[in-house]
Amino acid sequence: MAWDPAQYDLFRRQRRRPAEDLLAAAEAWLGEARPGRVVDLGCGGGDLANRLAARWPEAEVTGIDGSAAMLEQARQTATRVIWRQADLAGWTPERPYDLIVSNAALHWIGDHGTLFPRLLAGLAPGGVLAVQMPRNFAAPSHTLLAETIAEGPWAARLADRLGPAPVHAPERYFDWLAPHAADLDIWETEYLHRLAGEDPVMNWTRGSTLVPVLERLDQGEQAAFLAAYGAKLRAAYPARADGTTLFPFRRLFVMARRP
Repeated sequence: MAWDPAQYDLFRRQRRRPAEDLLAAAEAWLGEARPGRVVDLGCGGGDLANRLAARWPEAEVTGIDGSAAMLEQARQTATRVIWRQADLAGWTPERPYDLIVSNAALHWIGDHGTLFPRLLAGLAPGGVLAVQMPRNFAAPSHTLLAETIAEGPWAARLADRLGPAPVHAPERYFDWLAPHAADLDIWETEYLHRLAGEDPVMNWTRGSTLVPVLERLDQGEQAAFLAAYGAKLRAAYPARADGTTLFPFRRLFVMARRP
């Protein structure tokens, strides 16, 4: 997928908040332990990976992402992080890590019942897996996207974009990880994002959810698609009197420790 770092960063502050919460949870779980090897899966532009490197200055920190554009942005930062391009779906560590972090990335990968135990197995004994994923797929931002796909002349070409929600209920992750974990904590947080500007929810989705949709359409079709989708979003997420648009967004957090 052709990720656009500038589009993704339009809401940098709001997107950064769940990453901050994930980092705080990882710090609490590690306590006084000093991880020797840390990896950020789906590191994007590198913000969280750089923060991991600053938090544990003695650790070897690697940032892995499938997008060359995102990694090019990450490499512009003055940092000691090792940047690598790789397909996360098939990634396995060459050596165990003490901390595996993934913020808003694993929902792009299927078969979580296999993926999550495999990631846990990639940790050293006592190592920590820290994951955050969006679980907002029943919200209007997603259901109206499905409507727009189904109602347009592009429906056949975009049919494979209408699959089931990629992130499951919290108890599913408990069942997959509990037999393999020494400790496990799973919770959800719904953030109420305050967005500004014209069509802010659509601009948010253009940085993430819409990427695999728009890449299937030519320029004229993109304009028609965005006009139809934008009208639906403006009705579902109206701007308030002060111009603010409120965008509730639910996210799932998973913390697990390897025995």
